[in-house]
Amino acid sequence: MSQTILRTERAQLVPLSDEHLEYQVELDADPEVMRYVGGARTREQVEKKHRETLAEADRVPGLGYWAGFVAGDFAGYWILRAPDPDGEESVEGQAELGFRLLRRYWRKGLASEGSRELMRHGLEDLGLRRIFARASAANTASRATMAALGLQCVREFQADPSYFPPGTDLRAVEYAITREQWGARR
Repeated sequence: MSQTILRTERAQLVPLSDEHLEYQVELDADPEVMRYVGGARTREQVEKKHRETLAEADRVPGLGYWAGFVAGDFAGYWILRAPDPDGEESVEGQAELGFRLLRRYWRKGLASEGSRELMRHGLEDLGLRRIFARASAANTASRATMAALGLQCVREFQADPSYFPPGTDLRAVEYAITREQWGARR
């Protein structure tokens, strides 16, 4: 099963491809968008990350990255990807949820709307048993979105310093929901 096109009331989420590179350049160049994820990226950094992202999307059928469009305009991207093993527990049957939107789409409920559809896709269509999301502890907007989606804070931890500029606050949180919790909410 390859990635599928997903739809919400207002957005269409299409599998990320090379044709979306310029959108990713715009998104990742904004220091406010990238504030909690390592800072703004140069075009060269985005091109490298884009290639890695596309390769990663091929690792697990059905999982990957989606470009989101509202009324035909790029709004941001959503992620439901296979997690990297971190030595804490098996990652089989799990996926990491993420989202990043252009500032003009902030505070309109789109992060939740797209994420909810990805959660439905992962837990119902793909049969995942657990979906989690991670954020900087200081990122109150993302934390509020994750909580509104029904994910519960399950741990606090220190982020890997190699991903961030020196002096970055490395306190991070993980929120999660299981298939059973999802079913009870539905």
